[in-house]
Amino acid sequence: MIPCDTQDTVHCERLSRMLSRIGDKWTLLIVRALGAQPLRFNALKRELGSISQKMLTVTLRNLERDGLVTRKVTPTTPPQVEYALSAMGRDLHQPIAALAEWAWAHADAIDRARADYDAQDARGPSTEGAARATKTA
Repeated sequence: MIPCDTQDTVHCERLSRMLSRIGDKWTLLIVRALGAQPLRFNALKRELGSISQKMLTVTLRNLERDGLVTRKVTPTTPPQVEYALSAMGRDLHQPIAALAEWAWAHADAIDRARADYDAQDARGPSTEGAARATKTA
C-alpha cells in the first residue's frame, strides 16, 4: 500500500484525484465495456445505456487525456472513430474487475449494515449517535 501521511500530502492529493477519476460511475462502465473490445462512439453509447452524448464525450476525452483510452480516427465519410483501452487502461481493467467482484460479494452485507445503521439512527441518538451529532454540529 502507498503511504499517505501528513508528510506526504502532495502525493495523497494526487492519488485522490486519480482515484476520483477512476472511481467515477461512467469511467468504471466505459473501462468495463472497452475491456471486451474496441468500440465506436455510438456502439459504446448503446452499451452504456443512459449516458448522455455530452457526458460520454467528456468522459472519453478525460480518459484519453489520462492515457487510459486511445482514439483512432479512420478518414472515411463520415469519419469513423473507435475507442479502445490503452496498455495502461488494460492494466486498470483487472483491478476494476476485482473491485466489482468484491462489491458484488459484499453487497448484501453492506445493505444489511446500512439498514441496521439507519434503524438504530431512527430510534434516536444513542451515546454513539450523540457523539456523531456533536461532531457534525
